[in-house]
Amino acid sequence: MQLSTPIDGVYPAMTTPLTADGSIDFDRLRDDARRLVDRGVDGLVPVGTTGESATLTHDEHVEVVEAVADAAGDDVPIIAGAGSNSTHEAVGLAARSVDAGADALLLISPYYNKPEPAGMEAHYREIADRVDAPQIVYNVPSRTGRNIAVDTAVSLASHENVVGYKAASGDVGRVSEVIERTRDEEFSVLSGDDGLTLPILSVGGRGAISVTANVEPERVSDLVWAALEGDDETARERHHELADLNRALFAETNPIPVKAAQELSGQGPANYRSPLSDATDATRERLERALDALPEREVTA
Repeated sequence: MQLSTPIDGVYPAMTTPLTADGSIDFDRLRDDARRLVDRGVDGLVPVGTTGESATLTHDEHVEVVEAVADAAGDDVPIIAGAGSNSTHEAVGLAARSVDAGADALLLISPYYNKPEPAGMEAHYREIADRVDAPQIVYNVPSRTGRNIAVDTAVSLASHENVVGYKAASGDVGRVSEVIERTRDEEFSVLSGDDGLTLPILSVGGRGAISVTANVEPERVSDLVWAALEGDDETARERHHELADLNRALFAETNPIPVKAAQELSGQGPANYRSPLSDATDATRERLERALDALPEREVTA
């Protein structure tokens, strides 16, 4: 399904379900994709950080994209994670992801290398020039060691294939400046931090690539669409309802808690690839309390 721009709504950052021996559970992956689509999300984001992309081979990466695209059919767009700290590798993985059925790409900034702004912009421009698909720039300095400079994000927004920015820096002021300076572009800023989704929407964000939506897709959708449609009271209510769960989902390294939360919600076992470890008992108890405390949801958005 073609991705509409500007990009609005909720796009779960999907986990990659694994069996006990660490292989990909493709049956459950397809089931997870259909469950999320049927519960009203606006698109799916496989093989990002939450999908443990760092421990998947490129062939597995492509197979996950194919499986999710097949399960979703034409119902929602697929935005595949496809970045790398090597520009050449990122171009190749991006192209393969599009061939596998991705409608758009989520591109993490180069990690470990820590490029200067000129190198950061050149990296993204080469991918955008060579892969003809909508692309979202992903700023998550806690993972990469480097913020994407606001000037760089604004400059990239002028490229016809760069259609969005996933904001996961924890700095709403930085996000606000990107939004202010790209208002004349067909460019969407999306929250990449569930606890800051409402503040980001309040300064002009268009939606969320959400971890929490794996376990509470309707409630996250209520929050986002209420905010976009001007129902501030409902948006604030959903924000506060989800606050404890959002915090619990990041009590340990993502995706450890969200996989545990999926298990607690009856979605199958929480298996990980090394070096990730099982959630601690304390985190599982915290997640269980947060899930149990959620009030009965009223559909208002």
